Amino acid sequence: MRTEEEITGAPLAAGARDVARLAAHHAADADRERRLRPDVVRAVVDAGFARHFVPRRWGGTAGTFTELADAVTAVGEGCAATAWVASLGSTVARMAAHLPEKGQAELWAEGPDTLLVGALMPVGRAEAVPGGWRLSGTWSFISAVDHSQWALVCATTPADGQHRARYFAVERAVYTIRDTWFSVGMRGTGSNTLVLDGTFVPEHLSFDREQVMEGTGSPSPAACHRVPLKAVNGLSFVLPVLGAARGMLTAWTAWAAARAGAGAAHDAGFRDVLARTAGELDAAELLVRRAAAVADQGTYTGLLTARGARDCALASETLLTAVNRMFRATGTSGQAAGGPFERSWRDVNSATSHLVLRLDAAATAYAEQVLAEG
Repeated sequence: MRTEEEITGAPLAAGARDVARLAAHHAADADRERRLRPDVVRAVVDAGFARHFVPRRWGGTAGTFTELADAVTAVGEGCAATAWVASLGSTVARMAAHLPEKGQAELWAEGPDTLLVGALMPVGRAEAVPGGWRLSGTWSFISAVDHSQWALVCATTPADGQHRARYFAVERAVYTIRDTWFSVGMRGTGSNTLVLDGTFVPEHLSFDREQVMEGTGSPSPAACHRVPLKAVNGLSFVLPVLGAARGMLTAWTAWAAARAGAGAAHDAGFRDVLARTAGELDAAELLVRRAAAVADQGTYTGLLTARGARDCALASETLLTAVNRMFRATGTSGQAAGGPFERSWRDVNSATSHLVLRLDAAATAYAEQVLAEG
């Protein structure tokens, strides 16, 4: 295991290559066991993903979205599930930077490499009690929850006769985990269910959901903590897909070229699939990189926020089309269970079905902003 100095000084993307190799070696194991191996999770943390968006005051990097995009994509070329865990681990830590200072101090008391997992939707219930909240709920699909040290969950709270959503940070000792993740794709994410039953959460371990959605309220001065979640939420989910698609294209190109032999460049079917797929992956990457670059600039309008969500959703659709084309092009001979393409095909189809990557919702928000500014 690397030293603290080596971890802190290593660029995220450089460490990601090592993670990708290890994750690719264990990808079949993760698929079969429905969770990542502990050494793979440790490698993700050691590479700097957990600390990437942690405020510098707690020893974190407070890094950029562009660097995260490079790193997650690299990991995704080796294993989509590992990239998913790395991406969400970074994202949840960025959200946790909206906790009050006292809460952040408790969360990162042992250092910035605490592995957080999260539930974005307010499906729990919280009742105000002296000094904090009484929290109960069942949160499904919490990726890497079995490896977590803390979790950030969302619940509704009564306020002035209405219900408001809040996030709550809870440590591993207070929640239970149900083994419920039996998915067709992204099996290695271990997205099981987290349960709380009347747990007391002090006030300093909670914050209003609207703050992180709008990019306001964080005590951190870093630009990455001022970015609205709704502008970059799609990045967390589309980056692993981009990596998986790139990994599949590399494998497909070698496989198809070997089958076509010396005449591969003149084979019409090979040329068409290769050119269209590579072009679509490039187009998707340009959309994703623009969203990351805008986030790093730190200046947002309603239209830029809506465009970021639109770009991620459109990139997701484009990647899905490309991956399905490659899979169809393999024919029966390339679609064997356990073959080089089957897992990537399942993972991409599963990942792109995530609610955050739906184009219909993103299109509505984008159209509203365009018409409002027109």
